[in-house]
Amino acid sequence: MTIDELIKIKDEMKAQAKTAWISVGLSTCGIAAGAQDTFFALRDEVRVRKIPLEIRRCGCAGACAKEPLVTVAVDGLPVVTYGQLTKDKVKRLFEEHIVEKKIIKEWVAQSEDAKQLKIVLRNCGIVDPENIRDYIMRDGYITFAKALKEMTPEQVCEEMKNSGLRGRGGAGFPTGVKWDITRKVQADQKFIICNGDEGDPGAYMDRGVLEGDPHSVLEGLLFGGYAIGASRGFFYIRAEYPLAIERVNKAIKQAYANGILGKNILGSSFSFDVEIRLGAGAFVCGEETALIASIEGRRGYPHPRPPYPSVKGLWGKPTCINNVETLANIPEIFLKGAKWFSAIGFEKSKGTKVFAVTGKVKNAGLVEVPMGITLREIVFDICGGAAKGKK
Repeated sequence: MTIDELIKIKDEMKAQAKTAWISVGLSTCGIAAGAQDTFFALRDEVRVRKIPLEIRRCGCAGACAKEPLVTVAVDGLPVVTYGQLTKDKVKRLFEEHIVEKKIIKEWVAQSEDAKQLKIVLRNCGIVDPENIRDYIMRDGYITFAKALKEMTPEQVCEEMKNSGLRGRGGAGFPTGVKWDITRKVQADQKFIICNGDEGDPGAYMDRGVLEGDPHSVLEGLLFGGYAIGASRGFFYIRAEYPLAIERVNKAIKQAYANGILGKNILGSSFSFDVEIRLGAGAFVCGEETALIASIEGRRGYPHPRPPYPSVKGLWGKPTCINNVETLANIPEIFLKGAKWFSAIGFEKSKGTKVFAVTGKVKNAGLVEVPMGITLREIVFDICGGAAKGKK
């Protein structure tokens, strides 16, 4: 596949896109709330009524407390998202919204996006995470194809440095600097790893992205692999995330089938292979050196540094490790530019941060906000404050 073919797919998808559709959030939180039953009930209703209406799957839009979330777009009405739309509400949805063209106001899920800025979560709740063409329609892999054609690895690293993106795994080390350090090390083989071993209590930001938009993370991994000169990449994902694993696996297979992974990617001289390795639930394996030991088949145990993984990592070779959220930012940075990204945020902390807000709040879920926002704004303005009757 070439860049022209990617653009052709994008144009075809936009031309074929139906104007009438219903999408259902089918990530872990939605499925737990009964979204699969809602999806099947919607599909059955369309068949019975013989209505030209597309029923889509998507990931979690972030409002986990309101699942199952169902977004409806039909001619003559604005696009609306309903919350807690269980299967028993499907018939009324069709009768009133689809047939009578009336919005069911008491079901409408109130938007919490006023203070949010979605970069990492830009596609979650919108694209079908199991369809690479959906991702391409939203400029997926097109910026990477352009980078392969127009930029050297050094230029890619410089763009990342200029963006100001820092690692979202906790340490906050500048991503472009990390890439450049690994790029400059001379070696016959290098590796890049996506750290999806999310073990912090109550945290599920990485899971939400892997389930809702796996191709964005894979594209970020490709950018990193090209920048540092790696020939192989790994997704290290905790085994307790079966749906994330399934969707990443599908994304990898689709990328291979379309010439986006493997030999001479997109007609270039760059070759890159990716595979998944599973974590066994050890919290310590979120640490870089313990994660490397786990991939190598050894006990996941941290090791003193230096040498750092960038110099001596997986199987003794230079290795770059970035977490899920870090990698998901990268395609959008190259699409809109480092200057655009660096204008968002606060002082040396550029861009946005995704938070998993759980516990005694009215609207638990994932939120993405510009760096510099206060915790009070997140808890009260976005998540509605303390849940009724709780302190």
